Parts: sequence; structure tokens; C-alpha cells
Amino acid sequence: MIDQVTVDKVLETANSQIIEVVSDYVTLRRRGINYLGNCPFHNEKTPSFTVSPHKGIFKCFGCGEGGNALNFVMKHDQLSFVDAIKHLGNKFNIHIEEEEYSPEQLKQKNERESMMVTSEYAGQFFSKNLTETDEGKSVGLSYFRSRGFRDDIIEKFQLGYSPEQRDALTKEALKQSYKLEYLEKTGLTIVRDNYQADRFRGRVMFPIHSLAGKVIAFGGRILKNDKKTAKYLNSPESEIYHKSRVLYGIYHAKQEITRKDRCYLVEGYTDVLSFHQAGISNVVASSGTALTSDQIRLIARFTKNITIIYDGDPAGLKASLRGIDLVLAEGMNVKVLLLPDGEDPDTFAKERNEEQLIKYIEEHQQDFIKFKTSLLLADAQNDPIKKAQLIQDIVRSISIIPDTITRSVYVKECSTLLKVDERVLMQETGKLQKKKQEEDFRRSAPRPSNEPPPEIFNQPSSGPGTQQAPNVTVNPFELEEREILRFLVKFGERPVNPDEEDKVSVGQYILHELKQDDLMSNNPAYNKMMEAYDAAIGTSDATALKFFVNNSDPELSKLASDLIGKEHDLSKIHEKFGVVTHAEEKLPDLVPKIVMELKWKKVKTVLKEKRQQLQQMEASGNADGLMELMQELTTWQQVLAHISKELGGRTIV
Repeated sequence: MIDQVTVDKVLETANSQIIEVVSDYVTLRRRGINYLGNCPFHNEKTPSFTVSPHKGIFKCFGCGEGGNALNFVMKHDQLSFVDAIKHLGNKFNIHIEEEEYSPEQLKQKNERESMMVTSEYAGQFFSKNLTETDEGKSVGLSYFRSRGFRDDIIEKFQLGYSPEQRDALTKEALKQSYKLEYLEKTGLTIVRDNYQADRFRGRVMFPIHSLAGKVIAFGGRILKNDKKTAKYLNSPESEIYHKSRVLYGIYHAKQEITRKDRCYLVEGYTDVLSFHQAGISNVVASSGTALTSDQIRLIARFTKNITIIYDGDPAGLKASLRGIDLVLAEGMNVKVLLLPDGEDPDTFAKERNEEQLIKYIEEHQQDFIKFKTSLLLADAQNDPIKKAQLIQDIVRSISIIPDTITRSVYVKECSTLLKVDERVLMQETGKLQKKKQEEDFRRSAPRPSNEPPPEIFNQPSSGPGTQQAPNVTVNPFELEEREILRFLVKFGERPVNPDEEDKVSVGQYILHELKQDDLMSNNPAYNKMMEAYDAAIGTSDATALKFFVNNSDPELSKLASDLIGKEHDLSKIHEKFGVVTHAEEKLPDLVPKIVMELKWKKVKTVLKEKRQQLQQMEASGNADGLMELMQELTTWQQVLAHISKELGGRTIV
């Protein structure tokens, strides 16, 4: 555990020298006060990746990535927060002070490390047996070569062989002082009373690597024809291996996935090996398990674009389709490639070079919804009941897509394919969305049974830096809240009333105004930023800009960097003061105005809701409720009139 003082020192040093950090990965050239280069996170020919040394941030205006020096290293090298701090500390010769672990933390840390070391040793043992023993060469190596795998691929993926002897690995590991406890916990050794045996004996071995390249588990294939024995055997779940969160080949694929902005998803180990051998390395496998949300999110860290490659087995394909809706729910762009009958990704890749394989994929892959529609439509044929079921199936898939535009495009395409009125599909999609949103809300926020659920919308706010998951309430105040946060980050410590004796800072003013009217945001990240600065006022001499950009919380530093990475166009508020070249010149006018803009819009929203309630009351004939509501409406109209006057006579609607 690294103490906060050391973290702050590393962050401040790295951000102040962010050009040096980024230049280790990207060729930069100076343009004015900033530096420009090609973004390492997506393919681009025209540079849109900007580094600002005076702000200590980077921002790509092509893909939207941004943040401080730490964010850059974490993203580029796929490092954890602690590992990135250590990397930067080593780069700038900063000694990393680590706090002592509690006994429980130390035990857990030591156990994980011991299991990792044990797995790493097992990987070396299997690899050595494959290439340096007679049994390994004659059985294991001959198998891999018979499958057409070159030695460089065998070495790259650390393929191995587990001897037929009952306890070869266990006996050798104990001899080398590795503990039986960790051999058992990693699943390498089966222990029953006094019986000890290697789990994978007599199998060729496929090490499974973590994102950082550490061996955390194994898959083993038996070479004998034994119907009683599973063809493939995987390591059991352990402290270091959770199969639902791991993808085979992700360590070897992550950089190329980012560079190509696409991931090919196949099923088995040898599928991945054959693609690499053909020259395509942005490929991972689900290793025969049903695809999970965690695996999809793992891919999403590198790209939003997935091509799922299936062999030509229709029965297996339809079974897989039922789980692929998870991919759509995560907001991914999904394409599907169905290989010819009798082919699988392994054999198909072996028969083609890189150029031929990529050309075939690009020419034959289809959008997932189009593919699913065509596949199911062939089954339905002219049966109206089957066709109705097909439409319901397609609508369910479309309804879980979080992006509004993508949903509308798919609805339009499916309307053409299915010859169904677009409005009908859109209506059914909306019903399913609303139903799911209400169910999600009930699960996450239980309340009295007599209280009706609030209306929830699925349209996500589109502002960069918005931390939203599917089915999150829309934020109708996105622009106003981001403008307020931008002023907080840039000018938080500046006085909003410089000519008065009792000075109030921009940050203090904003926080006070929002607190007193309880103006919480729908976006948790925005509230988090406000709360963090509120807690820091008076405890730090750092400027608001440094506080946020150098913050040890990656979410805050990235959001702050995004807010200031691109200067937004001046809003209508600013135009009242003519051309404002430097916003700080008008802080006494601008800050109250941007806060008032938010209040004006919030009151307008309340008034709209009250008027709708009024119409409902009139229809129900509730006279007492009607009078009370009219009084509330009058009060809110007075509030709006006051705010409108403050904003210079804004028209009241």
C-alpha cells in the first residue's frame, strides 16, 4: 500500500513533466503552447492527440480519451493504479514509500502472490517438459506440430505438456520448496487424504494469462481417445482465477485490439493460435464458456467493436445467440461472421494468410441484428406465429441497446427486413425498455408498495466524461452542470467578489448555491467532484486545477481533464457581456449567471411537472388537491419570475 504523500508527489512530478511521460510512447511536435501527435488509442492519419504541459493533461479529440499522466500510463500499458504509480516513481527516481498491511491484508496479499508464483512455476515446468523431455517431444510437441503450429507460436503462448506420471509436477514442485497448500488452491494438484495427483497429467497445456501477462490458470487437452474423460479440462476457480472475468489471449491481443479498434472473438484456444499464426493478433477466446458481462467489459476497455466468429453449426449457433444479447446491452458494436459449413476458426485461418483472412472477414461479416433477423426469418418462413415470435425476439434484442441512435437505426433496418411498420417496432421496443427500467429501479431502490415508481428514461446524456450505465436516468441539465464544473475546476480558488472585503471564492460560491437549493445532479460523477472539492476547501493550498488534475482518484482527474481539455463555446450567458476572451475577467458576472441558468432550467422543469399534475387533478375532480396544487404552481411561477429578472428579463413560459 503506497502512502498518500508518495502518491501526491509522483502525480505532481509526472503531470508537471507530462510531455516526457507521453513522449515515451508517442512522437510529439510542438504547436503553440501545446504538443500534437497521433493518438495511441485509435488509428488516425491526421493528428488529433494534444498534450498540454501547462495544464498537465492529454486529450484526443478523435476518440475522446483524456486525463493526466497517470491516466495515460494506466490506459496505454493497462496497469493498475498502484503499478502505474510505481512505474512513474521509478521513471522520475522517486522512492516509493509503502504503508504496512494489516495482518488480514498481508495474509491475503501473500496468499495471492504465492498462488501466482506457483502457477508461474507450473507454466515453466509444462513448457520445459514439452521441449526438453522425450515424452514431451514425442507426445506433446508432435501433437502441436501435427496441428500445424510453428515453434514461434508455441513459444509465444508458452504451450506445454503435463507428463503421464501421476504426480510429476507435484513431486517436482515440492522438491523445489513450493507448498502443497498452493498447488491445491490453484487446482494444479488434487489432494484427498494421503493421495496427491496432478490434475492435468497426460495433457498438452495452454497457460491462461492475466491482463498483465501472469500465468493464472491452465487449460489441458487430453490426447487419448477416452470417452469417460473430458477432452478439455480447465483450472478450477481460485483466488487468482475467475473464468467469467478472463479471456484467453487477452494479454497477447490487447495492444493490437486498441490499435485496430476491433476485437475478433472466437471459441477455443487453437482458434486464437491459428489467427496469430496467420498474422492477426487482435483475437481472444471465451474458452468454450458462455460469454459473460465481465468478459465483454474486459474487451470494452480496448475497443467498442467486436466481430464474433462462428463455425457453420446451426444448432450451436442458435444456442450462442441467446447469450450474445449481453454484448448489445454493454453498448458494443457487434458484427457476426458465420464460416462455411465444416469450417471452424482454427482450420479456416490455417488455409489463408493475413490479407486473405481479413478480406474474407470484411466481406462476409454482418451487423448482429441483421444477421439474427436473417437467421430466424429463414426458420419462420410463412408461419405467422413463428414470425410473430421472431419479431418479439428481435425487439427484445434491440430494446437492450443503450444508445438511442443505434436503436433507431436497427429498428429501421428490421422494419425493412421483416416488413413490419417501423412505428410498431419502436412502440414495442419502448414498452420493453420501460418495463426493464422499472424493474431495475425497484431492485436498486426499494420503497413503500403504495408509492408509484418515477418515470425513468433511457436516453443517456452525451457529454464526454459522463459516467453512465445503461438504464440511467437522463440528465436534462447536462450542459449547465458541465459549465458550472468547468468554472469550478479552472477558477475554484479565485474570488468571485474581488472588490469586497469579505471575499468568497468561486468554489465556495458554487457549492453554497447548489447546497442551499439541494441541486444534486443525476450524474454521480458530477456529485462526486463537488463533494471532493467541498471536503478539500481549507485543507489544501493547491489550486482547484491542480487539486483535480493531480487527484489520486482516476475518475476525478479524468473528468477534470476532459472538462478543460477543450474550451467550450461561450454560452448565451457570456454573449451578454460582448466578446469574452478571458473568462476570469468576468467572474463576478459569469459565475452567478451560470448558477442562475441551472436554477432557471430546474424551475422550468418543476413547473412543467406541476402543470401536468394540474391537468390530472382537473380531470379527477379533486377540488382540495386542485387548490393546493394551484398555490404551489403560483409560488413556483414567482420563483421563476425572480430568476428570470436576475438573468436580465428572460421570457417566462
